[in-house]
Amino acid sequence: MQRFRPTAMALAVALSTTLLAGNVLAQAKPTVQFIATGGTIAMKIDPVKNAPVPAISGDDLLATVPDVGKYAQIQVNNLSNVPSDYMDPARWVQLSAAVQAALARPEVAGVIVSHGTDTLEETAFWLDLTVQSPKPVVLIGAQRNASVSDFDGPRNLLNAVRIAVDPQSQNKGAMLAMNNQINAARYVTKTHTANVDTFRSGEYGFLGEVYPDRVIYGSAPVRRQHIAIQAQTMPDVEIFPMYGGANGEALRQAVDRGVKGIVIDALGMGNMNVPMLNAAKYAIGKGVPVVVTTRVHNGRVMPSYGFEGGGKTSFDAGAVMAGDLKAPKARILLMLALQSGQAQREQLQALFDK
Repeated sequence: MQRFRPTAMALAVALSTTLLAGNVLAQAKPTVQFIATGGTIAMKIDPVKNAPVPAISGDDLLATVPDVGKYAQIQVNNLSNVPSDYMDPARWVQLSAAVQAALARPEVAGVIVSHGTDTLEETAFWLDLTVQSPKPVVLIGAQRNASVSDFDGPRNLLNAVRIAVDPQSQNKGAMLAMNNQINAARYVTKTHTANVDTFRSGEYGFLGEVYPDRVIYGSAPVRRQHIAIQAQTMPDVEIFPMYGGANGEALRQAVDRGVKGIVIDALGMGNMNVPMLNAAKYAIGKGVPVVVTTRVHNGRVMPSYGFEGGGKTSFDAGAVMAGDLKAPKARILLMLALQSGQAQREQLQALFDK
């Protein structure tokens, strides 16, 4: 019996067919854009300083998580490598442009942004307001740097990839995904300086969780809005805390030097003392919008108390009530409103009520 011996041509055809099938399979996986900005997730211990410093790129982090290839093709954009304490409106504008450009590409299923945890909640809310797309934006960070044996960055990145390609993640805006938990941008806040279980959404709770076999959502964010970026430079908005004995002088000085908006981090339902109320009235009289928030972790500000300095008196004087937004996020919404030309009290109150 004569055995069949494949010719070189036949072998070449078979090999090319196998490679083509592999390429088709790879191309069948969705594409996820991974934008790295820095933070602890990109840090290692410097032997001279004996402290974490920026050290690894998005590509380096991706290399630690080979399992992402099971879910998506990842494209890395190393936008920056800075501590999140350095984030500011100029960097936010740049980041929004990068995220929006990536989501506009048909093959991109979603975007992941790695970021330091200190201002992660602010950047999440900024992106939720400025990026317009049904596709998910998933923000991650790490509480432990890459030199630590139980570095949490790789797990958070893998979970983010799974969230980004999951059809359930559509129309949920910007989300923060750490410690197997998914939080909405509007409500999430950092609650512990060191624990990996640091990001919480107060009484509103998690949107969902990531399990080994699937992603489960229990709710969806409903209080969302879009404000287009119309200026490369944001108006100067500052936050002033209310505390026992506050005199309002710093607030008045800010108005005199030309600040464009004020956020007062008040007490209780939005209460302050008489000096702070008078400072707020001074700002309003100069045409500077004043937004009142509360330093209390849960609940909203309301024009309730009628004593001088109570929330009703500042509201009656022309201040805007921030609802349940905390001061850093209220500042972001006020900045974006002002750069879009919405400076009247009625316009601002409507935005904060949404």
